[in-house]
Amino acid sequence: MSLSNNITAILNFISLLCSVPIIGAGIWLASKPDNQCLHLARWPLVILGFLILLVSLAGFVGAFWNRQCLLAIYLFAMATLIVILIIFLVFAFVVTRSDGSVEVPGRAYKEYYLSGFSGWLRHYVGDGSNWGRIRVCLSESGVCEKLSRGQPYITADQYFQTHLSPLQSVCCKPPTVCGFVYENPTVWVNPSNVASDPDCIAWSNDQSLLCYNCQSCKAGMLGNLRQEWRKANIALIIAAVVLIWVYVIGCSAFKNAQTEDLFRRYKQGYT
Repeated sequence: MSLSNNITAILNFISLLCSVPIIGAGIWLASKPDNQCLHLARWPLVILGFLILLVSLAGFVGAFWNRQCLLAIYLFAMATLIVILIIFLVFAFVVTRSDGSVEVPGRAYKEYYLSGFSGWLRHYVGDGSNWGRIRVCLSESGVCEKLSRGQPYITADQYFQTHLSPLQSVCCKPPTVCGFVYENPTVWVNPSNVASDPDCIAWSNDQSLLCYNCQSCKAGMLGNLRQEWRKANIALIIAAVVLIWVYVIGCSAFKNAQTEDLFRRYKQGYT
C-alpha cells in the first residue's frame, strides 16, 4: 500500500471517529423530554452520523485495499454529507439565535415568551395539532412531577432562588405577574392580578393540566430546545471542522495516489 493510501486510510479512520460525537449528540437530544415530545431533529442527526460512519468505513476499505473507484465514491459522498452537516448547523444557529427569556426580579430563574423566538419555531410549536400532541406528551413525561418530588422547598424564598429549566419555569407554575401565592412547586393559589396575562386564567392546580395550556409553556419548550441545540452544536462544530480538514487532506492524498499509480504503471510499461 502506497504512502498516499496509508495517509488516506488514517484520515478515514479519523473521520470515522468524528461520526461518534454526531451520533452521540443526536442520541442525547433524542433522550431529552422536550425532544421526545417535539420530534424535531431527533433522528436526522443520528442518521447523518451513521451515514458519515459508513462512508468513512468505505473510504478506509478503499484506501487500505487500493480501490480507486471506492475512494472516488467516498470523496463525493463525504462532500455531500459535510454540506448537509453545515446546512444543519447554520439552520440550528439561525432559528435558536434569540432565546425569548426575561429576567424576573427576585428570582433565580427566567420566564419565557413566544414572541422572543424565531418565527419558524413559533409556527412549528404553535400549530394547534402539534401542540395538542406535545401537551399530552409533556404531561405524561412527569417533568413537573419530578420537580415536586425532587429537592424539598420548605419556603417560597427557597423555591424562588432555584435555577429552573425553561420548561419547569413556565409549564409547572403560573407566570409571576399573575401574583399567585406559592404553596408548593406545582400548587399556587389566590392570584392577585389575573387580568395581567391570559396564562393566569389558563393555570390549573390539576396536576395533569398545570400550565400546559399556557402560551408561555410553548415558549418554555422552545427555551429548553434552544439550550440543548446550543450544547449539541459545540460537538457538531468541532466534528464539522475536523471533517473538512480531513476531507481536504484526503482529496490531496487521493490525487497523489492516482499520480503514484500512474507513474508505477508507466514505469512498469517502460521496463
